[in-house]
This record gives sequence, structure tokens and C-alpha cells, in this order.
Amino acid sequence: MSQPLRLAVAGLGTVGAATFKLLDRQAELLADLCGRRLVVTAVSARDRQRNRGIDLSAVRWFQDASEMAVDPETDVVVELIGGADGIARSVCERAIAAGKDVVTANKALLAEHGDALFGQAEAAGARLAFEAAVAGGIPIVKGLREGLAANRIEAVFGILNGTCNYILSEMRTTDREFVEVLSEAQRLGFAEADPSTDIDGLDAAHKLAILAALAFNGLVDFPSIHVEGIRHISTMDIHYADELGYRIKLLGLAHVTPFGTELRVSPCLVPKGSPIAAVEGVYNAVVARGDSLGAVMMVGRGAGAGPTASAVVADLIDIARGFRVSPLGAPLHGLPHLEVVPLERRTGEYYLRLMVVDRPGVI
Repeated sequence: MSQPLRLAVAGLGTVGAATFKLLDRQAELLADLCGRRLVVTAVSARDRQRNRGIDLSAVRWFQDASEMAVDPETDVVVELIGGADGIARSVCERAIAAGKDVVTANKALLAEHGDALFGQAEAAGARLAFEAAVAGGIPIVKGLREGLAANRIEAVFGILNGTCNYILSEMRTTDREFVEVLSEAQRLGFAEADPSTDIDGLDAAHKLAILAALAFNGLVDFPSIHVEGIRHISTMDIHYADELGYRIKLLGLAHVTPFGTELRVSPCLVPKGSPIAAVEGVYNAVVARGDSLGAVMMVGRGAGAGPTASAVVADLIDIARGFRVSPLGAPLHGLPHLEVVPLERRTGEYYLRLMVVDRPGVI
């Protein structure tokens, strides 16, 4: 058996601890699959004393994650801190500069600074893997980049945020208003104490930027994505949608038009009979439509410790096996910036609800 692959994990929150546990629990299986062991040799987190339910006695502790990123006794750095800037960005940049491979679940970082990081990794000959950054345990990154590589992708869209899908599902099935269901989602751990990133659509937009770059072989200017959330959806809207034969879902949509690429996150009316309308609760779903294959849909848990850790370890398995591919599937220097169509040039149907006095001529 080859030398162990030495891993440094930056961030021991829910996902970091779950990844550590998964690597330990599946150690023998992973060694058989990879022909070498995957061993965590270093970790870094804010609170060393916190009980995470994992044994760190044999692991080196770094107070500064960016120093751990350049540790010569580490082969791969796993960044699970989160955030588009700050220490997470520093960890990835320093690890790549040191020639180390990086695995990250950080969709905000990749959506906002992916171009620079991908270019840095390509120049350094380092791998930058990010299956866990989009749709949790659903293997959509590998699906688009490798499984559908023979297709010209015409559209990719889906339910990219489990918190919003849970809220909309509960509003419909229990006839409760947004604020009440959001409060319940926070109690159950499906929504953060500050839920704005989820309910205002930013989380879904980060994921959509990554999916669009993969699907259309181009670079995405994140601010060009039109983003709407679900704060203003009421049970009245849900009832009217039901009468018209639709369900309301927060979708991230990217598709090619004659005028360029349309990129938006917004609540949408989805026909009740469509497969994506049946995706409820905290589940995510991603649909890709290619010119040879047609449409394919992947469904699964889009967040949470187990699904995200599963995707992180899948990337580690690829690295341990020696699998190498450009982050976006094609050399970065040859990829154009996608020309995004402004929302005002979009054509399509809209739903409007007007509250008016019930008398002739009021409109």
C-alpha cells in the first residue's frame, strides 16, 4: 500500500467534525478503494476545548489555519471554515501557493473569487476540488464536469436551498405564514439564527454561479446574477398558485438564450405534475438539459453534516487515486466570461397579485 495521504482540516464545525468521523469510520473501506490510507494529521479551529465527539489526541493542532495550510507535513488541505473572504480565502490561497491540493465546501468563496483561485491552482499544478460546495451530497459537480461532458448544456436549474424549500413546503401543507414557519425552521436547525443568506436567495445564487460556470464552460461575474428571495411569499400566493395548477419553488436558473446567458434566483411557479414540484422539505434537486442526453434530474439532501461530509470525502478519494481534472473541466485561460442577459430583456410569464377594491374599473 502507498504512503498515507496526509490531510489538514481547517474548521471543525458541524461539517468538519462529520468529515473527521466519516474518515475514521470508513478508514478500511477508503484504504481499499484508494490503495492508501486517508489520515487526518492536522486540524485548526477557533475553540480547542470544545467537545466535538472526536478524538484529536493524535492530531497536531494549529491555532492559525493559514499557517497549517503551508505545513510541509501535509498533502491536502480541507477548508471547511466558510465565508467568501478572511481566513478561509487565506487558507486556500496559501495552500495552493505551497503546491498543495485543496478540497473546499465553500460556495461563497468560489462564487465570488473562484476565477482567481482556479487560475492560481492551474498555474501551481494543484487540484482544487469542490463537490461539497453545491447541493450537499448530490454529485452534481462531477455530473456536469465529467458525466455530461459530451453534451452541450442548454440549461441547468433547480432547488438549491433546502431551508427555503422547507419553508415553502411547510407553508403549503400546514397553511402557516412565512414568519411562523421560519421560526420553526430555526428551532429545528434547518435555518440559521440570521437566515438572510438563505431566505434572500444569496446562498442559492452562490451555487448557481458555480453550476453555470461548469455547465456553460465560462466564467461568471457573480454580481450579474439577479437574486430574489422568499420573504414576501404569503399563504395567499401559495393558495392562488395551487388554484392555477402550480407550486411555488425558489429556483436558481441558468440557460442559454439568443441574447446571452440568463442567470437568476427567484420564486417560480412550477407545474404540479413536474418532477421538481414533488421535491419537498429540505431536499435539493438539480436539472441539467443537454443536447444529446436531454434532461436529467438529481435529487438529495442539499445540506447537513452527513451529505456534505460525503461529498468532501468523495473529492479526497479522487485525489488519493491520482485523478486530475481542471476545476471547471477545461483550461481556465481558454474560458470566456459569460455574457449575462439583463433581467429587463427577459421574456416570459409573470404572476402578479394586486389588492384592490372590488368594483368595476378599478384597475
